[in-house]
Amino acid sequence: MTVLTSLFFMWGFLTVMNDVLVPHWKEVFQLNYRQSLLVQFCFFGAYFMGSLLYYFRSITGRDPIQRFGYKRSAVGGLLLSATACLMFIPASYSQSYSGFLLALFMLGLGFTLLQIAANPFVAIIGSAEGASSRLNLAQAFNSLGTTLAPLIGGWLVFEHFKGSAAIRYPYAFYAVLFLLLAVWVHFSALPEPPREELTKGNALRHRSLRLAMIAIFCYVGAEVTIGSLIISFLKLPEVMGLPEKAAKNYLSLYWGGAMVGRFLGALALNDRMPQRRMMLMLPGLAFLLFVLILVINAAGGGLGIEHLWPMCVLIFVNMAAFMVAGRRPAYTLALFASIAAALLITAVVLNGAWAMWALVAIGLFNSIMWSNIFTLGIHGLGKEAGQGSSLLVMMIVGGALLPFLQGLVADVLGTETNKDAGLQVSFLLPVLCYAYLAWYGYNRSQQS
Repeated sequence: MTVLTSLFFMWGFLTVMNDVLVPHWKEVFQLNYRQSLLVQFCFFGAYFMGSLLYYFRSITGRDPIQRFGYKRSAVGGLLLSATACLMFIPASYSQSYSGFLLALFMLGLGFTLLQIAANPFVAIIGSAEGASSRLNLAQAFNSLGTTLAPLIGGWLVFEHFKGSAAIRYPYAFYAVLFLLLAVWVHFSALPEPPREELTKGNALRHRSLRLAMIAIFCYVGAEVTIGSLIISFLKLPEVMGLPEKAAKNYLSLYWGGAMVGRFLGALALNDRMPQRRMMLMLPGLAFLLFVLILVINAAGGGLGIEHLWPMCVLIFVNMAAFMVAGRRPAYTLALFASIAAALLITAVVLNGAWAMWALVAIGLFNSIMWSNIFTLGIHGLGKEAGQGSSLLVMMIVGGALLPFLQGLVADVLGTETNKDAGLQVSFLLPVLCYAYLAWYGYNRSQQS
C-alpha cells in the first residue's frame, strides 16, 4: 500500500497541474475558453485511447496485466510518464501550444496504464467488503497531491519562474521523480495476486459494469470541469474578482476537500472497525484534517485562518453526511451526488462568497465517488477485473469532453463586450452529471 499510494500521489499532483496550465496558457497564447480547455481534452482523451487499445488487446485473450503482472505494468506506466514530462522541454523552447498538448496526451497514456494496474490491485489485495475503504485511503493520497499541486505548481508557474522556464524546469523535475519511482517499484516486493488463465472474456456483458462506466464518465467530467474553471470563476467580478495568484489557493481547497473526504471515507467505510468506535473517531479525524489544511496553506503561503474557517464548517458537514450514510458505499454515493448537485446550483444562482464556497465545497462530496463507483463496477468480475478496470478507466474521457463542452457553452453565452458573461451559467451542465450519479447510487443501494 505504501508503494501504491506513492503512485496515486504523483498522478494526482500532475493531473491537477493541468488546472494551473489552463489559465496560464489562456493568457500566454491568447486563447478562448474552448481552446484553453484543449489541455483537458488531450490529457483525458489519452485515457480513452489508451484504455480502448488495452480493451481490444484483452478481448483477444492477451490481457496485458494477466500476462505481465501488476508490477511490470506499473513500471511501464511510470517510464512512459517520465518520457512525456521530458517532452515539455522542447515544447517550452519552441513555445508550441500543439507541442505541449502532445506531451499532455503522452502523459495521459502513462497515467492510463498506472490507473488500470493500480486501482484493481488495491481493490483485490484484501476483503471485498473493505475494498471501498482501501481505495478511498489510496485516493486520499492522490488528493494530497491534488491539494499541493495548485499551491506548489501555481507558485512555480505564476510567481517563481518567468516565461518558458515556468513549464520547462518543473516538468524536468517531475520526469526525474517518475524515473525514481519506477526504480523503487521495480525493486519492491509487491505481492502479485495469482494470475488467472488467459482467456478472451467479455466484461461488457455485466450490466453493473456498463452503468458504472457511465457513472465514471459523469463523475470525472464534472470534477475536472469544476477544477479547470474554478480560477476563472473566482476572477468574475460578480463572484470574488480574485487575481490568479489568489484564486489558486481556493483551487487547492477544492482538491483539498476531496483529500479530506477520502480520509474520512476510508474510516467511515472501514469494515473491520466497530461502528461505535468509528463514530467516535470521525470528529477527531475531521478536526485533524482541518489542521492539515491549515498547515499546508501556511507552508505554501496560502490562506490564513481568517479565510479558512468556513472550510472547517464544511468538513464537519461532510463528516455528518458520512454518519448518516453509514457503511453503505452505494447509498453514500447517492447522498453525496445529491448534495453536490445542490451546491452547484447554489454557485450558479448566488454571487460573492456564497457562490465561491458552494463551488469549493463540492470537492468534499466528490471525494468518495471514484472509489465507490470503481469497486461497485468491478465487484463480481473475477478474472475479468483487469478488463473491467480498463473499461472504467476508458470513461475518464469524461474529463476530456465535458470541460470542452462547458467551455463551448461559456463562449456561446458570452457577449462581444463581456466574453465571461456565460461562464457562471455554464456550470449548470455538470448538474446533469450529478443527477445521474445520484440515480446510479440509489439504484445500486436498492440491489444490495
